[in-house]
Amino acid sequence: MSRIGKSPVVIPAGVTVEVANGVITVKGKLGQLTQEFSDVTVKVEEGQVQVERSSDHKDHRAKHGLYRSLVNNMIIGVSEGFTKSLELVGVGYRASNQGQKLDLALGFSHNIVLMVAPEVTLETISEKGKNPIVKLTSHDKQLLGAIAAKIRGFRKPEPYKGKGVKFVGEVLRRKAGKSA
Repeated sequence: MSRIGKSPVVIPAGVTVEVANGVITVKGKLGQLTQEFSDVTVKVEEGQVQVERSSDHKDHRAKHGLYRSLVNNMIIGVSEGFTKSLELVGVGYRASNQGQKLDLALGFSHNIVLMVAPEVTLETISEKGKNPIVKLTSHDKQLLGAIAAKIRGFRKPEPYKGKGVKFVGEVLRRKAGKSA
């Protein structure tokens, strides 16, 4: 048995979970999320969601833990939400936003303008003497991670000076420079 898959997901107050025709729908105070599933059965009973598989086939075992984790992330997302913060490390690196439009100056000859999905709340923090921070908040963990990875991909942190876009709290593997 999958250790993750066999543990039930507790449904907090204010969250409703519905299962119909291979689609699970989770509604909460922060929004609504849907996810299709196959090869497993999802049961909602007594304030818990239980994911069960029909056989010990390799695909069924793999999807057992996957769908349990997806359901758990959906429930946490609509009740509490998720946040990712990115830090811009480098001289002259700036970030600003107007609504859902993120404007990044990352040392290229032009600024990078990115339209962020409306499900994601965007905030830029620029304090004097500190690196600019881009803060992303959403109820959809998958969408949030994809947007954060896209922003980080514009200028990944390099291993010598650490310049680039990195997650707050991310530990970079640093290299020594040229030895004289």
